[in-house]
Amino acid sequence: MEQNRNNKIVKYRKPLNINIGMVIFAVILVYIVICVFMYFTQKHVEGHQVTVGSLSTNNIYKGIALRDEEIITASQAGYVNYYAREGERVGVGNLVYTLDESGRLADYLNTEVSGSTLTSQDLAELKSEILGFVNNFDPEYFSSVYDFKFSVQGTVLKLANANILENIDSINQAGIAELISFCNAPDTGIVIYSMDGYEDKTAQELTEADFDVRNYEKTQLISNELIAAGDPVYKLSTNEDWSIVIQVDSDKADELLEKEFVKVKFLKNQDTSWGEVSRHTNEAGEIFVELSFNNSMVTFCTDRFIDVELILEDETGLKIPNSSIVKKEFFIVPKEYVTKGGNGNSDGVLRETYAEDGTVTTEFVETAIHGETETEYYLDDISLRIGEYILKPESTEKYALSKRGSLTGVYNINKGYADFKQIDVLYDNDEYSIVKSNTQYGLSAYDYIVLDAQAVEDDEFIYN
Repeated sequence: MEQNRNNKIVKYRKPLNINIGMVIFAVILVYIVICVFMYFTQKHVEGHQVTVGSLSTNNIYKGIALRDEEIITASQAGYVNYYAREGERVGVGNLVYTLDESGRLADYLNTEVSGSTLTSQDLAELKSEILGFVNNFDPEYFSSVYDFKFSVQGTVLKLANANILENIDSINQAGIAELISFCNAPDTGIVIYSMDGYEDKTAQELTEADFDVRNYEKTQLISNELIAAGDPVYKLSTNEDWSIVIQVDSDKADELLEKEFVKVKFLKNQDTSWGEVSRHTNEAGEIFVELSFNNSMVTFCTDRFIDVELILEDETGLKIPNSSIVKKEFFIVPKEYVTKGGNGNSDGVLRETYAEDGTVTTEFVETAIHGETETEYYLDDISLRIGEYILKPESTEKYALSKRGSLTGVYNINKGYADFKQIDVLYDNDEYSIVKSNTQYGLSAYDYIVLDAQAVEDDEFIYN
């Protein structure tokens, strides 16, 4: 009996209690599902803000610097000690170096000068040189570290040796003054303490092999070294006029030659200068362009290879991506056929129409003007059809819509829809174009345009 009672037990199911929390959760879930569905099914149009900018094409070359360089040789053997800093201008008769026949001066400098200190002026000169290097250092031009090293060594030696010369009496007491030859500059120029074999080369003599930096060898002339009579001691660059030679093809050479003068940016320090263009062809038929300057030689006096950028186009205007540019066709009509609407604010034409009974009437059709010439307007073709007649205001003359032409422009989306705006391209490269700003039917700075013009149609509403 008890077993039968147990078999009749039925499990109680709790009723579903719908409360306000569940309703809100369900609404939110449905909203999220709808948003996700709309996102994946809706067309996505990306906008781009127009900014003012400029363009430059990739005209970067590695050039060879040619200067008037006179190699100064030693008149006798001895240990050389430099007193002029590399890159410093010296005048005729200024002391550049000394030659010590016995080598005792070097020993004297090492023993007597080791405890000497630099003056505050000397330290200021060194600090200025170090700060200049730190501020202008570029890891891509790591070789400048070695130039800086030799420059600092030269500065320190010059300062130390100058202190010795101020105490010439101590040298006399040491009994070595009569063995020292004081060598002065034969001419005014910039002192350079290196040799590379390019000193006597001209633009006509250069070859393609000369531009291979892997084969370039530069010999640094170091103080306190023993040299023989006739060995090079330093070189003197005596003329501010200098040039940079680059290797180009025939078409590029002709293009540069037509300009006569080209704006050149030196990538080492980002300075610019104007170079006079000349063309040269060597015996092997290799073509070179020489850019001649009359300033800045001292800045690059220790550099043989210089990276430069030729700024052939430097137009400034509105900078827009090329993907935003599109061509669109319009009706071209004489200006006298365009009139104002009843409110006086909208442009349009008077179109000839026919009523059901065959009578001829006219109606005003509003249409936007997107461009013009001296005698004609470019009208939007949204409300007009080819073959229709338009009337000249206050006249019986008619004009059949047939002439069409295309304009280059972009789609402006400031008002929430794709509005075609004509542009006047000043200059372009592979990615961007520079266009005139504030034109009558064009763009202004900070306008928003469609990034991909192929993604929209004319007058299409843009949903962001």
